[in-house]
Amino acid sequence: MLRRPLTRAVPAVVFAALCLLLLYSFSPRTPRYRYRGAYREPGFDWRHFKQKYAVPAADMARLPRGPPGRLGRVQHDFRGPRRGKDAAKQAERRGAVVAAFAKSWDAYRRRAWMWDELAPVSGGHKNTFGGLGATLVDALDTLWIMGLKAEFAEAVGAVAELDFMSTRDASLNLFETTIRYLGGLLAAYDLSGEPVLLRKAVDLGDMLYVAFDTPNRLPGFWFDFERARDGVQTAGTADASAAPTSLALEFTRLAQLTGDDRYYDAVDRVARFLRRTQNETALPGMWPRQINFRDEAPAGAEFTLGAQADSLYEYLPKMAALLGGREPLYEALYRAAADAAERHLLFRPMTPDGADVLFAGEGFALSDGNVTLRAEGQHLSCFAGGMFALAGRLFGIDRHVDVGGKLARGCSWGYRQFPTGILPEIFGLVACEDGDDDDCAWDEDLWFDQAKSAGQAMPMGFTHARDARYILRPEAIESVFLLYRITGDASLQDVAWDMFEAIRNATETEYAFAAISDVNAKGEVTQIDSMEVSSPPPGPQLTETVLTRRQSFWLAETLKYFYLVFSPPDVISLDEYVFNTEAHPLKRP
Repeated sequence: MLRRPLTRAVPAVVFAALCLLLLYSFSPRTPRYRYRGAYREPGFDWRHFKQKYAVPAADMARLPRGPPGRLGRVQHDFRGPRRGKDAAKQAERRGAVVAAFAKSWDAYRRRAWMWDELAPVSGGHKNTFGGLGATLVDALDTLWIMGLKAEFAEAVGAVAELDFMSTRDASLNLFETTIRYLGGLLAAYDLSGEPVLLRKAVDLGDMLYVAFDTPNRLPGFWFDFERARDGVQTAGTADASAAPTSLALEFTRLAQLTGDDRYYDAVDRVARFLRRTQNETALPGMWPRQINFRDEAPAGAEFTLGAQADSLYEYLPKMAALLGGREPLYEALYRAAADAAERHLLFRPMTPDGADVLFAGEGFALSDGNVTLRAEGQHLSCFAGGMFALAGRLFGIDRHVDVGGKLARGCSWGYRQFPTGILPEIFGLVACEDGDDDDCAWDEDLWFDQAKSAGQAMPMGFTHARDARYILRPEAIESVFLLYRITGDASLQDVAWDMFEAIRNATETEYAFAAISDVNAKGEVTQIDSMEVSSPPPGPQLTETVLTRRQSFWLAETLKYFYLVFSPPDVISLDEYVFNTEAHPLKRP
């Protein structure tokens, strides 16, 4: 609409300047200002705190240096003419995503500023994560990526005044604080180059580094301020396996940006623990859902890619990417874990339409060495499609790209089966006896026998929705986005749009967007007064560790992935960035 009239109306030099201005405005890497306001120093000097179990300089692991290793190109080669009509359609879709984000952000800014979350039904606010502005920090990089630079500048000013010791809580969840706050600060710095964000990340990193001050240098689940000062911290005896093992990307990137090897040493010791124990578990190659980190005994019998274990596996190929392939340990850990998961946890479901898709289930190791599969999926496990596809490209495993595609399409297929168009939090299926072989004929009697105990009419193929909520989770669109960028399959953008419309229709409120209680509801849905819902309902495999999690992923993850799947492929290229588990893009050096 602008091109021909503009070139006729103004001189060429003005037209060129306007083009540069547009490029400048929408580039996610172009800084437009520098913060020069007040800065709040930490309330306690953690950097110079004397640790009881400090690592001697001679024993400290150093960041791998030297030439990069051999890693494959991740993104599809998108070069070639783009059809104008398609580009316009994707731009319109991006606009709809930005509108959803802007509505949510504006409500947070007006009604919940510096609180952890907005209550999207009532328009109120609440602190669910220490009162440290979880939504604010978590959404920084999304503001930048979407070109909302004025809002970004305002948020940076608020972050500069933040002191992580100002929380009223006696302790912080180490994992959640790392992936949301530290990851959010680092990604926003990598994108904008704003120095105050790195300075704040260093303040936080110095505090969280003290969590590793335990006898075996493995951190506990909670970072307790008083226990840290007294030097009496210990690792947990039944902690989620993902908790201490999913800090690697953030601490490694902080080490890369500062040149301070302490941060890398901390997470390298966790990786060495994984290497020592990988083949000592009841399912060699994988680690159980919960681990006794204090005694370094991974003796559990439950194995999953879902809650409590997910990002442990996700971080293995991503660490290989962030380190440029200079540390072969992460590829080796991934290959063994993925092989075990593929053999024992992934399954093809029996479906009425014969869909050739996969889901990740739960594995239970028996005393005789066999593994029993429970064909129960989680929305949380939908990240696995992106993980397999990403690792397949990085490590040259073509089969894993195919596996990743079937997993990603499995979750998007599941979205289409429910009345709301959305996949539930936890759900059951009937696993094909022969895995993903062609012999997986639909047997309605078999399905009905398993589904009749659900207590409600289930979509054909699903046996239950034990947790029927949708809590604005990002994992399904995360995998669709990664698969699109990796394969270049444009049909995935249409899949993503259908998902976005379904979510928008079911979750939009007067103020923002809310979780819903039942994706299987026909007609009007019941919304929950939370934009970042925390706890799933209790179940046989859900413990206090999960129940205490707080989320801020609607603005940080879900809408970001929807925006990026409709964006030009050079916007946050997968060959330039790697996403942490909270969708914060960290620059690959």
